[in-house]
Order: sequence, then structure tokens, then C-alpha cells
Amino acid sequence: MDVFCLSLGKAQAIGAFFLVSLNLASLLFAQEVHSSPTAMPARRSYHNEEELLARMTLEEKVGQLVQVSGVPENVELGETVPLKEEYKPLIRAGRIGSILNLTGAENTNAIQRIAVEESRLGIPILFGLDVIHGYRTIFPIPLALAASWDPGLVEQVAAFSAEEARAHGIRWTFAPMVDVTHDPRWGRIAEGPGEDPFLASAMARAWVRGFQGESFRSPGRLAACPKHFVAYGAVEGGRDYNTVSVSLPALWELYLPPFEEAIAAGAPSVMAAFVSVNGRPMASNSWLLRHVLRQELGFRGVVLSDWKAVGELITHGIASNSRDAARQALLAGVDVDMESGVYAANLAELVREGVVSEGLLDEAVRRVLRLKFEVGLFDNPYTIVPRSNGEGEHSNALPREGRELARLAAQRSVVLLKNDNNLLPLSKDLHSVAVIGPLAADQENLLGPWHACGHPSDVVTVLEGIRAKLSSKTKLLYAKGCDINGESTSGFAEALRAAKEAEVAIVVVGEASWMSGEAGSRASLGLPGKQEELVRLLYEAGCRLVVIVLSGRPLAIPWIADHVPALFQAWFPGIEGGNAIADLLFGDAIPSGKLPVTVPRSTGQIPIYYNHENTGRPPGSGPFSSVYIDIPTTPLFPFGYGLSYTRFVYRDLQVERSSIPVGGTVRLSAWVQNVGQRTGEEVVQLYLRDMVSSLTRPVRELKGFRRVRLAPGQSARVEFTLGPKELGFHLEDGRFVVEPGKYQVWIGGSSEGGASGFFEVSAS
Repeated sequence: MDVFCLSLGKAQAIGAFFLVSLNLASLLFAQEVHSSPTAMPARRSYHNEEELLARMTLEEKVGQLVQVSGVPENVELGETVPLKEEYKPLIRAGRIGSILNLTGAENTNAIQRIAVEESRLGIPILFGLDVIHGYRTIFPIPLALAASWDPGLVEQVAAFSAEEARAHGIRWTFAPMVDVTHDPRWGRIAEGPGEDPFLASAMARAWVRGFQGESFRSPGRLAACPKHFVAYGAVEGGRDYNTVSVSLPALWELYLPPFEEAIAAGAPSVMAAFVSVNGRPMASNSWLLRHVLRQELGFRGVVLSDWKAVGELITHGIASNSRDAARQALLAGVDVDMESGVYAANLAELVREGVVSEGLLDEAVRRVLRLKFEVGLFDNPYTIVPRSNGEGEHSNALPREGRELARLAAQRSVVLLKNDNNLLPLSKDLHSVAVIGPLAADQENLLGPWHACGHPSDVVTVLEGIRAKLSSKTKLLYAKGCDINGESTSGFAEALRAAKEAEVAIVVVGEASWMSGEAGSRASLGLPGKQEELVRLLYEAGCRLVVIVLSGRPLAIPWIADHVPALFQAWFPGIEGGNAIADLLFGDAIPSGKLPVTVPRSTGQIPIYYNHENTGRPPGSGPFSSVYIDIPTTPLFPFGYGLSYTRFVYRDLQVERSSIPVGGTVRLSAWVQNVGQRTGEEVVQLYLRDMVSSLTRPVRELKGFRRVRLAPGQSARVEFTLGPKELGFHLEDGRFVVEPGKYQVWIGGSSEGGASGFFEVSAS
């Protein structure tokens, strides 16, 4: 029996994907059909997109630009739902080019046979899905993976996710999400790389390389689709789908670099954002889609809209009706209309009337067909149906190598924020341990948003992970304490009794997964419900506490950060989160994660980010300076910060040359030493400041990082090279310049402090 998962339409059930039938975990990975015609029906043969385009009718051309969701929006968990019946005659007529949300080799093959064997031209369907942080094996959310500062690890995660998805009929992932944001109120921060364009670019490159490998045509690979072009992370107030107003320098310096890297890595498609940018919705923004994306960034691939975004041009007030919306979107450069039906209903008529040229239509169709040729659909449209091994579906039936990778990814993603008096790591032979909190025994929320075909039953909870670590002599107590978002305190007494009886209480708090992701914006970034009240109660009773925060964003928790002795930011860590957290708690793994975002003290500080521009009156410059009067101006924890169970010191920053010409390069290095008692890994970070320039520049900018592993007492000299790409910036008109002047550099363990030095760039 084939197995497939499905999701509700994005507009209806944001970020939720549902498993539809059983036995996926126990099925063998599928591989594309390369066998004789007896395995699958014979197919028509085309050499390239031009040959095929010349044979197509107007309606067939439009059909290639139409993408539909393959499942109803009102499906229930566990339903076995085939493709909507009304789409089958449209596929036979060549009126649908791609389908999202329909998965499973048996299911996709059945639809593919209609397209290949029953339509006039036999053009295959391209099946896509939001494979954001795993398909069946669910890894930490992308924000957490960014906290690993480990592009190689991210590439492995993407490659494994691609193999699982490709085995079940998917060829195209609507990922990675590479939107930089300075606003953690925005729920989709969970899906992205954080606040910094350099780190985001490294992650974008790793995701694309992992999904695609040497060629996304190869078995076990997916075509990537970086999203959401562009500046979606700058929505006003952090409120999803809201308006974006962004300066041109910020556009070039902050929001475009990750897309540029993803395209350079070979991404063949890009998804346009829902939002209006500087007064023009992206689905009709020809300057950004045609001039910036295609001309400036050199993108040649497919641009598709986000969910129903073409039709929403009417709601934006930019189009008078669906005909006008179709015209504007195609003129702007949107090749594929996702789910709105606007292209299907209007484009052919618009071409016949001469409102839209057929040549413009052909450009879009040509790009879609080229993608289908490149992904190998015309050679191999089908997927072999996996065979059941008869064991049924259980969490331990997931591939061992996937679980091992998920555990490693979670270990490296967790950030140790506080460890007073070296409370951690804990001994496995404690007399008693209490595990408390609404997320301690939770499975579903550890998956996080956008968890594709992941099952809560696959998740190892924090409680289970801790139980597996403790000796048989240790007494383990558990109390939920309160709900994630409820107002009841009826469980407080039980939690207090457990904590008082234990030598240490591990308190697991945070968000529900639905509180982040799409449509998951929050106006307040404190712990929901009564969770902080629970932590206060235990602290004031004198209990020794370790607090673990599970969330899709940084939370403003100043009281907890000031009072509890040990604090972990563990994000939504995926199926092996419980084991990974236990590994870290008891010293079987050493914390090495670093924050990819700034943690605010208060929601009122937002936007707060490390790479801000200076002002004429910076904090500390006098009584009338840029500060708050009611809280410190500094963040709760800075970008790049993260502790270890050992300690690293930096010294002796050396700059190869004190002066370099414009266009030249300079090598820098510094010693980093492990001065603690344990082996540890440190993410060494390089920051730069342009001291005087024609535009105000950030006080610091990340320009490099390296992960090093050092034994106690061991030192290493870590070297970086800076060149024009790192030293330059964009002017208002988009021109990239490297200006003569003085530059300051830092090499350290976060965006604050570090060994420092200077050099100059000369005009001659």
C-alpha cells in the first residue's frame, strides 16, 4: 500500500501537513523508474522545450502556468484522499502544469499516467511540496539549524529530506525560506535563517546544495525554490501579510543577498512573496521580478506566486478584476499561478484579444518546460511504489541514519544561554530529578510548524530523553504544572511537590508550534499562559532550576534570564529533540549553538538587531542619547552568543597588511584557546565596521565564521580573508562600491567583544 501525506491549503491550515495512510516509516525508499516499457506505459519523446512549445495550443500553454493543490481544504487527519476528481479532465486536456500537496508514489503515479498517457502531448505533471525541515524525518526548524552555524550540517539535512520526499513522488520543494527579519513578532521567523544576511546567505547556499546535489535531476534530489522574494521579513509590526516599506540600500544589503546566493548555488525557481513592497504587491512588481531578479541577479528560472497571491491583487486594490490581475502578474514576470485560478480563467482570452502578447506567454511556458526537462520528468515521470516490510509504522522504524542526523542537528542547534556556577552538565547518578512543564512530555509541538509528513508518534520527548540517561537508582518525578497557553494553576501544587523532592528540577516551557510559522504573529513575546508564573513559584521555593525554552522565535524572558541558574534555548528541535537535549544536559554532547537572532528584553525594543547603523547620539554619549528610560537599551542576549561547558579566550588579532588597495584582499587571524576543563567546539566569528563611508553603515557586520574543536588547553590560529565582496556595499541606485577608508575588525565568540584590529583601504 502506498502512503502519502497532505496539507490543508495554506490559507486554511497554515503550516500543517497531515499523514493520510499508514506504513510510511516501514516502507523502503523508492527510486525512479529506469526499467523497460513493461514497467510503465510508453511515453512520447521530446528533445527540448522549443520542440514541445511549437506543438502546443494556446490553452495547453496556459495550462503549464497553472498550479493547483491536489487535496481538498477540509480534509481530516487520517483520511485517504486522492486528487480532486474535477482536476482529472483538466489534466487530460493539458490544463494543469503542476500540483502541490499531493504525495505518495502510488498516488502521484496515478495522476502522472493521466498526464503522460491520456493527454494530447503527454507533458508530465511536476509535483511540489513545502519540504521545510524534513519530509518524514523531521529535523529542527530552520531557525534552529541556523543556530548551528554549520552549513555542512544543513546541507546533510537538506539532502536527507530530499531523498525521503523524492521517494514519495515529490520533485520540487518550496524551500528554502531565506527571508531575513529583524522582527521576532513575525511568526515565519521560525522558517528562516534569522537576522543577518551573511549567515542567511551561507544557510541559503547550504539548503540549495543539499536539496539539489550536483544535479536535481539525479535520483534522491529535489529542485529548490528559495522564497519569499523579497523583503517578506520586513512586514510592518511583524504582522504576517502586512505591508513592507524598505529603503533601497536595505533591500540590497539585507534582503537580497540570500536570494543571490541561492541563485548562484543553482536554484531553478523562486517564489514571489504575498506582500506589497513599497506600494507594489510582489505578484505585480515588475521592477523587482524582472529588473532586480532577472537582470541584476541573473536569474533564468521559474517564478511562481505564493498561495493565491495573483488573485489577491484584487484585494490589494491594485487590480480591478481577475482579468486585470492575470495581465499584471504575467507582465510583472510571474510564470506560475499557485492555486488562484486566475491564469486558467483569463490568460488565453487575454492573448486572443491582444491584451497580452503570445510571445510573453511563451517566455513563461518555456521556463516551466525547461524546468520539467531539467528535473528529468520527460525521461522519468514515475516513481516506483515503495514496498512494505510488514512491520507497520512505528517511530523506531524511521531510518536509523535519519534519526542519528536529526539528533546531531538538534544537539548543535541548542544554545546554552546561562550556566551559573557550572550547574551543567548534570550527573546521571543524582538521587532525584524532577521534569516539569507543559512541553516536557509533549510530542506534537517538538515537530514545529511546517512538519510535512512528520508524526508526533516519532518524537522523543524531553522527559523520555532524560529518563533514558538516568541511572536506575535515580528517582524521576514528572509534573506538567500548567498548559502552554491556559490560565489554570491547578497543576502548580503537584509541580512544586516534585521540584522540592528533587535535587534539580528541569523545567520545559515555551510556545505551541502553531504560535509560530505562517499566520503565527504575536504582539507579546513573553511565555504564554501561566508558564513564567510556574517558574517563579519553583524558584521562590528555593528549587535548583534548569529551564529549557522550546519556541519558534526568541522570547523576551528577562526575569527568567536574570534569576534561574541554567537556561537553554532549544527552539522546536524535531523528532530527536528529547534525546539531544538530554545529551546536552548530562554532558554526552557539548553545547555549541550560537544565536542567529538577537534576544530582546522586551517586545518594546523590537526591532532590535546587532548590525544596526549608528546614530549621532549613540547610547552612552550623554544625557540626550538614543536609549530607553525604562529598560536597558542592550539586548537580553546578543546575536552570535552561546556558551559551552568550557571557556574560550581570544587574543593577538593580526592583520596581514595595514593598507590594501580598492579591489584588494587582506588576511586576518587570531588565536582562540580553550581555557576550560572540557573539549568543546567554538564558532569563531569575524565582524567588520566601515568607519567612514558615503552612507551610514552598520556598527558591526558579520563577514566570516569558522567552527573549531579544541581540547582543554589547546589553541588554534583561525584565519579569514576579506575581499571586495565583504568590504563593499550598495548605494541607493544599486551600484556596488568599495570605498577607501579605515576599517575595524573583530574576531570573537559573538557580536560583542572579541580581539580587535584595524586596516585601511587606499584609493591607489
